[in-house]
Amino acid sequence: MSNLSKLEFMALDISGNNYLPWVLDAEIHLGAKGLGDTIKEVNEASSQDKAKAMIFLLHHLDEGLRNEYLTLKCPFQLWTSLKERYDHLKAMVLPRARREWMHLRLQDYKTISEYNSAVYRIISQLKLCGEPMNDEDMLEKALFTFHASNMVLQQQYHEKGFKKYSELISCLLVAEQHNALLMKNHEAHPTGSAPFREANLGTIDPKSEKKTK
Repeated sequence: MSNLSKLEFMALDISGNNYLPWVLDAEIHLGAKGLGDTIKEVNEASSQDKAKAMIFLLHHLDEGLRNEYLTLKCPFQLWTSLKERYDHLKAMVLPRARREWMHLRLQDYKTISEYNSAVYRIISQLKLCGEPMNDEDMLEKALFTFHASNMVLQQQYHEKGFKKYSELISCLLVAEQHNALLMKNHEAHPTGSAPFREANLGTIDPKSEKKTK
């Protein structure tokens, strides 16, 4: 457990199931440590930097997997070997992510947050497979998958001319929260449930009235 706590990101499993996100994490961390060039075929990295990169990469491999590559001394060779071993996973992940994106519809989700989470999960998988989505793609997907009953709203949001997906989602989240508040107030005080306002009349004691003569 002590070794696991020192990992900067999840170790590459021998099954390779987490290979695609592992590659991204490894590239980011090596770059942050100034060791990004060590995994490139043509580089001028020093022997010391290559050794540091090798130690770092091996440390972030599953123990069983690490034992298979202990004889390698060059981080580029290790990187290439892992790529040859696991890169075929893209062939399985990419078609599934494409299919999910194709059938993704805003109207199928109960909340904007749930839809937004699904969007980023899918585009993350596409990005890992070399097919990143841009704001235009994400805006089009959201704007044109409104429920048919909300076509007027869809047109209104489209006319606003959003350039960033995040701006549209922020607007939709605010609208959703506003609608939820209105519904909550309505449920607390349904139409016709408010009591009639009492007339501000004083109580008259018949005995105190003066008789007219």
